Amino acid sequence: MPTNWKQLYAKKKQAEAKLLKIEPRLTNDSGIYVLTRDDESGLKFAYVGQAKHLLDRLVSHLLGYSQRIDISLKKRGFYDEKERPYGWRLDFIFTLESELDEYEQRYIGGYAKGGYQLYNRTSGSQGQGKVGINDGQSTKGYRDGLKQGYKNAIKDVKEFFDKYLTFEYKNTPDKYKKGWEIKEIYKRKYNEFKDLLESGGE
Repeated sequence: MPTNWKQLYAKKKQAEAKLLKIEPRLTNDSGIYVLTRDDESGLKFAYVGQAKHLLDRLVSHLLGYSQRIDISLKKRGFYDEKERPYGWRLDFIFTLESELDEYEQRYIGGYAKGGYQLYNRTSGSQGQGKVGINDGQSTKGYRDGLKQGYKNAIKDVKEFFDKYLTFEYKNTPDKYKKGWEIKEIYKRKYNEFKDLLESGGE
């Protein structure tokens, strides 16, 4: 069985290969990277980051779980016209290390003004001028969070059935009345489930 460091090294190399396939110009020079995507409803999302070593930083997003953008990258993947039309697109620029804070703040401000919902928790920079911002997550109360989570779950279930699954009456002896007619309770629950998916949890 391989040791942990060998597993981590292999995962890092796989992540590097994935990134270089998407963007062959990537290196470990310093710069600003931008991740953007559109969702199914037309909303636009962005994450702007700075890095002294661009390739290593992006690899850490692919392997990490500590940030919301890390989790979204695992869920959505990178953009592909056919397979992942709502995936993340990657762009970047090389800058001097001394310019990272300035460019990061400038890009975050630009995407915010451009109507993007930011995954960033702050306005950028590693020093003075760093201001907390909404990172795209709801600031409402606990019950609002539960409600939104419920809606998101219903949306995901609907997508599963629309794309990959079908639902039908459960085939049990109790399903039928005399004459092999399906009982009303089965019809009602079928329609309730269908209505639930169509409503999106509203």
